[in-house]
Amino acid sequence: MRTATGASSILPQDFYIRDTIHVARSLLGRCLVRVVNRARMAGRIVEVEAYRGSHDPASHAFRGLTKRNVPMFAEPGRAYIYFTYGNHYCLNVTTEPEGIPGAVLIRALEPTQGVEFMRRLRPHVPDLQLTNGPGKLTKALDIDRTLNTADMTKAGPLFITSADPQNFEIGQSARVGIRQGRDRKWRFYIVGNPYVSKVNV
Repeated sequence: MRTATGASSILPQDFYIRDTIHVARSLLGRCLVRVVNRARMAGRIVEVEAYRGSHDPASHAFRGLTKRNVPMFAEPGRAYIYFTYGNHYCLNVTTEPEGIPGAVLIRALEPTQGVEFMRRLRPHVPDLQLTNGPGKLTKALDIDRTLNTADMTKAGPLFITSADPQNFEIGQSARVGIRQGRDRKWRFYIVGNPYVSKVNV
């Protein structure tokens, strides 16, 4: 596994205040960092999905503001974490100006730091399967609803940093596990990366 190298900075709020699709594509190759006590875990973002508001039938915000989706309408750069399928959490980061719902689901990571901690949280799992899915990465990084609405634009328990420049090809497809909105090709991933959750959708 690659080791995180070089200087990096936390992505500011201005990064997330843009159009959700642009933010989603721009997040590929960035580094998600999780700090638990003295443990620091990190991974390169290799797969994401974009979700918009009232014009996106696959979005939690499609029917407007609810108790669950409040973070999608809040300031950009906040964590939006929800429990799904009765067994795992999903991590999103909010986008667009405050009041306009948008979020990007982090679907897969390539571990770069703290792999030994991830292995403890997901024992008996091959390294390539530690973080190759939205529920897998939240388990490996100990992410749950206690971090919902966390400000990811500041140093804290959860944030995203810039990364060393790398050239890669971006693939796109329909989003995974949805019934409506499959015409929107808003899943983006790094082509050829072994940590991408699904190759063909």
